[in-house]
Amino acid sequence: MIFDDLHLDPDLLEAIGYMGFSETTPIQEKAIPVILSGRDLIACAQTGTGKTAAFLLPVMNFITAKRPAHTHTLILVPTRELAIQIDQQIQGLAYTLNITSLAVYGGGDGSGWDQEKVALSKGADIIVATPGRLISHLNQGYVKFNLIEELVLDEADRMLDIGFYDDIMRIISYLPKKRQTLMFSATMPPKIRSMSKHIMKNPVEIALEMSKPAEGVIQAVYMLNDSQKLPLINSIIADHPEYQSILIFSSTKKKLSEIVRGLRSKDFLVEGISSDLVQKEREDMLLRFRSRKARVLVATDVLSRGIDIKDINLVINYDAPSDAEDYVHRVGRTARAETTGAAITLVNRLDIPKMQRIEKLIGYNVHREPLPAFIAEIHEKVSDHRSSVTKPERSRFKRRFNQKGRRPAPGNK
Repeated sequence: MIFDDLHLDPDLLEAIGYMGFSETTPIQEKAIPVILSGRDLIACAQTGTGKTAAFLLPVMNFITAKRPAHTHTLILVPTRELAIQIDQQIQGLAYTLNITSLAVYGGGDGSGWDQEKVALSKGADIIVATPGRLISHLNQGYVKFNLIEELVLDEADRMLDIGFYDDIMRIISYLPKKRQTLMFSATMPPKIRSMSKHIMKNPVEIALEMSKPAEGVIQAVYMLNDSQKLPLINSIIADHPEYQSILIFSSTKKKLSEIVRGLRSKDFLVEGISSDLVQKEREDMLLRFRSRKARVLVATDVLSRGIDIKDINLVINYDAPSDAEDYVHRVGRTARAETTGAAITLVNRLDIPKMQRIEKLIGYNVHREPLPAFIAEIHEKVSDHRSSVTKPERSRFKRRFNQKGRRPAPGNK
């Protein structure tokens, strides 16, 4: 379907055209008409499928038509990165539409508090907020949410995983009972359905096929011990100069620091991002990664969902994620918008059950790539991984992953 078929405001359609979009994604095609009809909606689709535009476009269409003199829409999100990203998308689309928005989130130096206070008390068209920061404002008594018409919960499952249920319910207590509520989620756990019964009225449910990595993702698993992980990653990076954007996921902040130290190179920039950094540091780091000034970014799961970084060539799971769904979200950082990409998962003996759960979820076995001989010879007690690797041999990984677009057939072991 093309956007012209959705009967959106002509000015909004023009803005969409300026952004270079003409055809809808499946979630946009299904969700936008429901939202425009005024129904509550629960939409379930995995990351990278265009969910943000699926709710932003009809919301902005309402605002363009009504021109309210108050805050029209509240969007709640789990992380400040996602709040910033959505606010940037609104600004990109609203450039010619005179729609105002503001991202409300914590973690900075506090300089944005007064600006947030003005928007929340006098009314920006759209407020995008993390629950904790918004409640800090609500506690001050000046927030004007009595005329809110749209509530959007984006990455709802993630917010509940983090523990925002009570905060969300408290925020909702400040909103009018008569409103449209939209819930977008990558998964549909029972707690999502339980919450929907309390905050929604006869919602339409849309669930696209999910929990499958994109077709363009070429996946591989290496079975190894922990002492072999950094030498293997260094070898892969050295053997693939064409991979200029590499994202590595770590399960813990402590491991993140160890990975960054183990991958330091005089030839390219390696950086590590976690919730320990202040917001400005995180924004600057993401900017360097997006602009290819940093070749390798090591991250905790703060980046596994909701962050739109285009053209990532390679995703590496330093550990098999405990939650099988997180594997899909991590792998979903590459091969976006019908491109191709590679995803490697490093699995030690203790992580085998996690990988088995992942393969059960996605419905096929991920290809096991044999370790290069020089990596297989590294003893578990080797302390200086990098000095022990002098002449990396070219692994079969390079030959296999250079065949872009190819992917092991389901069931291939």
